[in-house]
Amino acid sequence: MKTSPMQPAIKPRCAQFSSGPCAKRPGWTPAALSAAALGRSHRSQAGKAKLKEVIERSRRLLELPDDYRIGIVPASDTGAVEMALWSLLGPRGVEVLAWESFGKGWASDVVKELKLADVRVREAPYGKLPDLAAVDFRHDVVFTWNGTTSGVRVPDGAWIDDARAGLTICDATSAAFAMALPWEKLDVVTYSWQKALGGEAQHGMLILSPRAAERLERHTPPWPLPKIFRLARDGELLDGIFKGETINTPSMLAVEDALDGLAWAERIGGLPALIRRTEANLAAIGAWVARTPWIDFLAEDARIRSSTSVCLVFADPALARLPHERRAAVAAKLAALLEAEGVAYDINAYREAPPGLRIWAGATIERADLEALFPWLDWAWELARGDVAALA
Repeated sequence: MKTSPMQPAIKPRCAQFSSGPCAKRPGWTPAALSAAALGRSHRSQAGKAKLKEVIERSRRLLELPDDYRIGIVPASDTGAVEMALWSLLGPRGVEVLAWESFGKGWASDVVKELKLADVRVREAPYGKLPDLAAVDFRHDVVFTWNGTTSGVRVPDGAWIDDARAGLTICDATSAAFAMALPWEKLDVVTYSWQKALGGEAQHGMLILSPRAAERLERHTPPWPLPKIFRLARDGELLDGIFKGETINTPSMLAVEDALDGLAWAERIGGLPALIRRTEANLAAIGAWVARTPWIDFLAEDARIRSSTSVCLVFADPALARLPHERRAAVAAKLAALLEAEGVAYDINAYREAPPGLRIWAGATIERADLEALFPWLDWAWELARGDVAALA
């Protein structure tokens, strides 16, 4: 009779490895929110001051150019991207790069909802990138910097034309505060509070270059825009959005949490420190994968592997021969075993991605917690191997 493998002795101190909402910064407790402007209007002097502080500290931490605008908008990163698409697209042809679920979602919106005539969608399967050299920058280009559900990121900004005629619209929700973004190459950048700094979900951030602001002032979309999408009126940018005058009522508790994450990032050394922590976490996962025969990266090319949402697939030959739904069942069993032991929460692969695991490795994750997790992953796999044999 086969005996169960021995459980590891050490558990991660923090088991929150979800890819969104993501782990709080190390040492976080609810006491960090004690100064929140609760019960106050967001239009009060105190409320506006805190919203403006989020904008100013984010600007400094991201090392944003002085002439770029940054504002707080509704509905997380999704709201920020939709605002950009519905407000800016139309004057030029559009190219949408799609290699994971969110990029495919933006492509669907542009083609099926906006119904633009001149659209090219450049697709690639999970784990790969489309041909970046083929992108035509006479058009507006919509893309994700880091594919949260595919574990794939663009390697750099060298592929973006400095002399582009169109705008670059970049969904950077799992890249901001974790990867170096070449601002001179990007005209619109979006992200949410719930990713790299571990903030609470609800609000998005929208960053505009001068070129994007000029487009808003010169272009009036031919379709109706709901109030929460409106960035300009009568040819003038609604500049208050970029000074803390939010379109809708924000959660001041979430605002306080965002400020706490920004303050922590500043204390540890700013953007360079955040990137170093994230890359060190990816290196730790890479070392474990290299010595572990049953697992591998979904992204085969190391140059394009995400350092935040790390996507892994099963390398066991017996499992690889099984149909998708059976491999997904094994992945779900493995994730459930780890959750039951309180060592890793929410690490199953995204539902539309190849079956496997997805581990958040952003700066709020301690490398020591990853090192403690690896033996538990091996333990769970040993238990799940019986399922593989039964399903084969």
